[in-house]
Formats: sequence, C-alpha cells, structure tokens
Amino acid sequence: MLPDLSDYKWIVPDFIWELDEHIDLEKLSKALPDAEDLAKLLPDFDKIGESLSSLKGFFSPGYNLVSEVIGASDLLLLLGSQGETAFRATDQGYENDKQYKKVSDKEKIDQLQEELLHTQLKYQRILERLEKENKELRKLVLQKDDKGIHQRKLKKSLIDMYSEVLDILSDYDASYNTQDHLPRVVVVGDQSAGKTSVLEMIAQARIFPRGSGEMMTRSPVKVTLSEGPHHVALFKDSSREFDLTKEEDLAALRNEIEIRMRKSVKEGCTVSAETISLNVKGPGLQRMVLVDLPGVISTVTSGMAPDTKDTIFSISKAYMQNPNAIILCIQDGSVAERSIVTDLSSQMDPHGKRTIFVLTKVDLAEKNVASPNRIQQIIEGKLFPMKALGYFAVVTGKGNNAESIESIKDYEEEFFQNSKLLKTCMLKAHQVTTRNLSLAVSDCFWKMVRESVEQQADAFKATRFNLETEWKNNYPQLRELDRNELFEKAKNEILDEVISLSQVTPKHWEEILQKTLWERVSTHVIENIYLPAAQTTNSGTFNTTVDIKLKQWTDKQLPNKAVEVAWETLQEEFSHFMTEKKGKEHDDIFDKLKQAVKEESIKRHKWNERAEDSLRVIQHNALEDRSISDKQQWDAAIHFMEDTLQSRLKDTESVIEDMVGPDWKKRWLYWVGRTKEQNIRNETKNELEKMIKCNEDHAAYLANDEVTTVRKNLEAKGVAVDPCLIKDTWHQVYRRHFLRTALSHCNLCRRGFYYYQRHFVDSELECNDVVLFWRIQRMLAITANTLRQQLTNTEVRRLEKNVKEVLEDFAEDSDKKVKLLTGKRVQLAEDLKKVREIQEKLEAFIEALHQEK
Repeated sequence: MLPDLSDYKWIVPDFIWELDEHIDLEKLSKALPDAEDLAKLLPDFDKIGESLSSLKGFFSPGYNLVSEVIGASDLLLLLGSQGETAFRATDQGYENDKQYKKVSDKEKIDQLQEELLHTQLKYQRILERLEKENKELRKLVLQKDDKGIHQRKLKKSLIDMYSEVLDILSDYDASYNTQDHLPRVVVVGDQSAGKTSVLEMIAQARIFPRGSGEMMTRSPVKVTLSEGPHHVALFKDSSREFDLTKEEDLAALRNEIEIRMRKSVKEGCTVSAETISLNVKGPGLQRMVLVDLPGVISTVTSGMAPDTKDTIFSISKAYMQNPNAIILCIQDGSVAERSIVTDLSSQMDPHGKRTIFVLTKVDLAEKNVASPNRIQQIIEGKLFPMKALGYFAVVTGKGNNAESIESIKDYEEEFFQNSKLLKTCMLKAHQVTTRNLSLAVSDCFWKMVRESVEQQADAFKATRFNLETEWKNNYPQLRELDRNELFEKAKNEILDEVISLSQVTPKHWEEILQKTLWERVSTHVIENIYLPAAQTTNSGTFNTTVDIKLKQWTDKQLPNKAVEVAWETLQEEFSHFMTEKKGKEHDDIFDKLKQAVKEESIKRHKWNERAEDSLRVIQHNALEDRSISDKQQWDAAIHFMEDTLQSRLKDTESVIEDMVGPDWKKRWLYWVGRTKEQNIRNETKNELEKMIKCNEDHAAYLANDEVTTVRKNLEAKGVAVDPCLIKDTWHQVYRRHFLRTALSHCNLCRRGFYYYQRHFVDSELECNDVVLFWRIQRMLAITANTLRQQLTNTEVRRLEKNVKEVLEDFAEDSDKKVKLLTGKRVQLAEDLKKVREIQEKLEAFIEALHQEK
C-alpha cells in the first residue's frame, strides 16, 4: 500500500547516497534474507527487529548518526510496492480481495485485514518520522550551501528559472492566449471549497487573506515553491522578504496580497485577470508553480459587479485550456455533490490526463454523509462524470483561521489514522493527506515540464524568426529599440532641446518680449491713457492726467501683465524647440512623448512670486523719467508713435467699412451691394462727418441736442435711426478723425526736439504726446531687459529642472511610456525583445534541466 520512493531520491541529502564508501555491500547482501523468507517474516515484527539489529554491525563508526535512518529507509523500500507510483490506479487491492474470498474462514479474513491495517499505519508513522528527520538534515545542508560552504544550488535555481520564464510570458501575453503552453498547476474550485487552504498546506504557511464567506481571491496568484534554508516569501517586484515563521510577517504578507489584489481590480469590477507573482522558499517544499484562481461562483451576490461570474469563468478557462496545465480540481467533501468546477474540468480535460481531483473537508464528509460509500465513489471517480489522473482526500483544518499549519497536519494525520475510510479500505494510504498530494502534484508537474518545454522553446524560436524577418522588411535601416531604449533616446533629445533655450541670444529675448508686451498693453495705453489725456485743453492738464493714469496702471496691472508675457514667451520658445522638425533626422515617434513632457513641465513651473514687486519699482521709475537726451531718441519716439497711430487708424477704418458696407468701387468691381442697416449707417456717417467739418475741435462725445439734430436731419431724408446707433457710429467716426489729426501733429513734431529742449517756450508747438510715447517705449525696453535677465538667470534653469523631474517620473511609470510611445514599430521591437528573452531563458532552463537529469 506504500508508494514507490525511487522517484523521490532527491529528497534525501547527498551524503546518504555516499554511504556505500563506508559500507561493505557484499557483507550486507549476504546477511539479508531472500524475498520468500522476508515475505514469511512480514507479519512477525519480532523477526524483523532481529534483522534490523543484525544490520547495525555493518556500518562504519563515522556514520552512526544516520544508521537508524538508513535501516528504516531500506526496510520501507523492501516493503514498498516497487512498481507503484502516486498516480497508478493498480488492481492490487482487487486481487487481494479475490484471494481473501477464497479463504472460507471469515474470522481469519477479518484478522488479516486488521493486521494489514495495523502494519500500514505503523509504516506510515515510520515514513513520516523519516521525512521529518530528512527535512532537518536537508535544512542543515541548505544552510551550509547558503553560507557558501558547498555550491549545490541547481535544484533551487531550476524552479526559479522556470518561474522567471512564466513571469516574462505573463507580461508578454497579457491576454494569455494559446501560445503559452508551458505547464503550471492551476488550482480551481468553487468559492469556499478550500482551495486556498490546500495551497497553504502545500506551501506550509498561512499566506493568503481569509474571510468568512466573502470572496478573498480577487485575482490569480502565481506561487512558485522552491527549496531554501529559510521559510520566506517575496514578491517578484519587491526585495522585501517575509519570514513565514513569524506571525507579524505572515499578517503583513496577507495584507500586502490583499492590497495588491484590490489595486489590480479596476473600478466597477470585482475580479481582475492581472496575475500577482509570489515566491515561497523553505526546507522540504516541493518545487512547482501553482496558480490560485478566484473561486467559481454560481450566482452574483450583492456588492459584486454584474459580470463577475462570467469574468471568473473566462479567467479559469483561459488557464485551464492550456494543454500542458495541470488542473488541481478542488471539491468540497462536506457537500459531496456535483459542482460547477467538476463540470468545467471535464469540459477542459475530458480524458482526465492532466486533472488531479482533491476532496477537501473529508472529516466533515465522514460525519455528515449518510453513506460512506458515497465518499469512496467520489474518490474512485464514479460519482461525478469526470476522469482524473489521481484522486486525493485531504483535511485542511477545523474551520478555525487561527490554526497553525503544524496543528492542521497533526489533526489531519490523527483523523486518517482513526478514520473508517482507511480501516475499511475505502481509501488507499497514498490517496490521503496533503503531504502525499504535494508529492504527487510535484511529480506530475516536472513530468509535464520535461515533456513540453523543448517543444515550447522551438515554437518561440520560430516566432522570433518571423518577427526578425518582419523587422528587416519594414525597418531595414533602423536599430531594434524597445520602448525603454526609445524613451532614453527621446530623453536625451528633450534635454538637448531644453539646453538650447540657454543659447537664445539676449537680443532675441528682448525683441520678442518688447513686441509681445506692447501688443498686450497697447489698447490700454491708447484707450485709457492717451485718448482721455488728449481731450484736455492745455499741456499741464495733459501731463497731470498722464502721470495719474500711468501711476494707477503701474500699481495694479502692468507688472502682472509683464510676467504673464514673459512666461508665455518662455513657453512659446520651449515649444518651438520641442516641436521643431529636424529634417530627415526627425523621428515622429517621439512627438506624443515630447508634447506630454512639455505640458507637464509647464504645468509644474511657477514664476518667481517676488518678480512682480521688483518689476513694479523698475517700471515706475522708468515711466517717471521725461528727459529725452538726444535727437535719435526723439526720432525713435516719433517713429513709435506714428506706427502705433497708423495701426490704430487702419483698424478703425476697417471697422467703419464693415459698418457702412463697400464703397462704390467695390460695389462696381465685385458686384456687391449694401444691406439696409449698412445704408442707414452710411447716411448717419455722412451726417456726422459734416458735423466734424464744421467743428474740427469737437469734443469726443456728442451732446443730447446734437444727437437730436442728427436724427431729425436723417428723418428729413427718410431715414429712421435710433439714437444709440448714432452714438455708436460717432465713436468710430470721431476716432478716425482724432487719429488722423494726431498723425498730422506727429509729423509736425519731427522738428520739435529743439523746442522740447527749451520746454516749448516761445513756441506754439506742443509735443507732449511724443514725450508720452517715449516714456512708454523706454519702459517697454527696460521691462524687456529685466524679464530677459530673469529668464536666462533663473526661469530657464528652473524649467530645465522641471523637465528632468518629469522625465524621471515618466521613466518609472511603465503605463505612461506605453501610452506615449506607440505604433507598430514600437510594438514589434517590444515583441522581439520579449521573445528573445523568453527563448534565452527557456534554453538556459532546458540546459539546467538536462544537467539535473
């Protein structure tokens, strides 16, 4: 009834296999009885004890520590069924039954069955003791390996290498399509069937979040089990080790797993297909890769997303349809009824060649199920319409979440020793306990790996060839740069472009700043300062009005406007360098990234808050100065004033043309006419122009009686007009008249510098408006110079710093890079990189696998 241990020789430390150097094997073989004598001695345990004592004399003195282990191990090998494995459904039990039926004495049969059960339980205890001692010995050996005394890390690194391949595949193929056919153990079961508890018993630690009836496994968890001197766990993307022998570390690990699960679930969903990768190492752990899937549900309860059931089904099917995946089908024994998972397993693996059926909560099943034969039918695969490679019954606790793994193991062993299921031979010894299940699953896992891994390596080699051929045909002159390499290249280009800002000449900065600032403030200067001051009757009043309005403007608006202009100018120059096409060298694949970096850098940049205060003082001092030192400055002011007034006059004439419609030339040439409203405005304009001709020094505003006079004159012509239309038309007509007069006066002031130096004494010419424009022009030049110094000395460097910080943040955000670096070329390079990496790791794994073999 015992399993064949020849497949598990690697469990025993190496030095035990070296005992033949210290043992006289010929003398040992002569002392051993033959098979027939041993069979006669089988029920007589006293004679077996004598044989054991006779073996002790053949061991050398240096190995007395392990003599008991060897004696017991040899005994088990002799007594074990040499041809039987953990998954062979033998007919030995049925043959023994036939032999027992031939015996007529029923009491003798019962006695033999009792002796057989007693022998089975006794050797089961011996095997458990040997495994415990072997675990301690292996732990000592692994600790020596860990300190560098003995370099034997092949088995430990082998499973880690395989796990790395699966991790890369998970990233490469997020949809988990059929291309990934590498084996892993897929743990499936109904919600609360005990699948997580089974996985914890195999990992020998309570590592998963637990809840009473609620869904705790919200995403697939890939657990890689491997041997190590210390019982620890760590995530794929973290260097922190959780000590699984400490309760506080276990609690922290469970909390971290729950946090990662909740983060992976998108808003409005209950479960996620994103895999969490966890490595668990410890002495005596069976090497394998298991994936714990969310529990299958039959109905969607309150608090769940409507598509939760379908999502869980699709995730489970995606993992189970892998032809090399081992399906660990978990069935709740306390229910002992056909479940959704058994149907799903039958659908995915109809012949049962890669399914292992596990019946949990057998202790409850034995108490609650009326007919014990029902459990036997489940284990033998007769109750459910499903086939399996092996059937197991386990107990994973009493339902108390605070139970330790050791206490659960003790309870499980005690239960099966006293269970009627074993005493009545309903279950075989190798079909019970999570320890036997772990051995069997590991054995099946590695068998599947050896059979399929080379085929998968060949498939990825073919994929690599296809991708390389596609790259050569589409991008023959470009290097294969993946997303991270492209980001580094773009990063260098962006930093070079930012440095170009510091190479902009001071002249260029000041010219663009002065021009932009004047465009921003010119309307205010003309409408709110110059025009009101020009309505005054003498130069004293003009200068007083100008001084008051300039002071108010400087205190409230001008500094802020100047800083806004400087910041916008910096943005425009920065954008210009970032988006400038560089001829054939320009790579448009970086355009989205550069735009995002530009926007984020500008968003983070804030101008120095104290800049406005210092700028206000400088602008105020500049505007208070009225002393024009030479003729060249006077002429420059005349030119500045003339350009400004001509620009305003052109805008005003354009507005008037829109109001009154096309003149007779345009009506004749382009065959267009005036609208009714344009005719009314044209008649109103003509009437107002007559009024200005009569009084060229007319005030800027029409009196009420003048409005009435114009309205009556138009009514006499048959044109009905509203007073508001008259005032609106007057504003533009008078504005044009004023600007023409100011331009004429500006032309007269060209020779007025001499009179200015004499303060216009004994002269009818007054050029105070020229002095105003000189003050404005000088203020603009000084402001542009000050802003340029702030830009080149402070703000450009701060912007460069912001760009570096943004690039560093983007470099750490893989989702951002995926979003900003897109296109067929990027995806093809990414696929090539992944496929090469997978192929290389698979080849290294295969080589290590052959070495171990």
